Amino acid sequence: MARILVFGDSTSHGKWDYKMGGWVQRLSNFLDEKSSSDPNFDYSGYNLSISGDTTKEILERFEFEAKQRLKEEGGIIIFAIGLNDSCSGRLAVSPAKFRENVQKLIDLARKFSSKIIFIGLTPVEDSKVNLMPWAIDMSYSLERVKKYNGILRAVCNENSVYFIEIFERFVENNYQKLLQDGAHPNSEGHKKIFEIVKDFLIQKKII
Repeated sequence: MARILVFGDSTSHGKWDYKMGGWVQRLSNFLDEKSSSDPNFDYSGYNLSISGDTTKEILERFEFEAKQRLKEEGGIIIFAIGLNDSCSGRLAVSPAKFRENVQKLIDLARKFSSKIIFIGLTPVEDSKVNLMPWAIDMSYSLERVKKYNGILRAVCNENSVYFIEIFERFVENNYQKLLQDGAHPNSEGHKKIFEIVKDFLIQKKII
C-alpha cells in the first residue's frame, strides 16, 4: 500500500467543509473507493494538517511524523502550507524565511520520498480578512498571498518538485464564491481543490 501524507493548515484540515470534511478527506474517500474496486490500485491518505500551522511548525514535526508512516518505498508527500506564513501579524513568516523553510521541507521530504508535491495557496477576500474579525492581531491580503504563492512556485521549479496551481485557478473562477469567510474555502471551494489535486495526480501518473 502506498501512503499519501498531507501536511498543512486549517484549509487542508477541512475547515468549513460541512459536507465532506475538506479536500483532503474527499481525496482519501476517492482513494478508498478506487482501492476497493481496483485490485491494482492501493493507496491510502493520511491528513497531518493542523489549524494555524506555518512552515515553521511543519518543519518542527515533519520528520517525526513521516518516520511513523513511511516505512516503505512508494510514499507520496503533499505540502499544503503557506497561507498563514503570508499573513501580517503574529503568525507572519518573512518572504526570505518562507523561501528558506520551503527549501528545508523539500530537503527533508527527499529523505522519505521522490514524490513531493506542494499545493498552491488559495486567494483571500481583502474586505473580510484585513483585519481578521476573529484575530485582530492578524490580517491577510490578496497581493501578499499572491507573492508567497509565487515564492512557493519558484522554489518548487528550482528543485524540480511538483507544484499544483490553485491561486490562479480560483481567481479565474470568481473565487469569492468559493470562500466561506474570506480566508477559508467553503464546501464548493474544497470540492474544487480536491478535483484539481485528483486530476493532477492521475495525469502525472502519481497514482
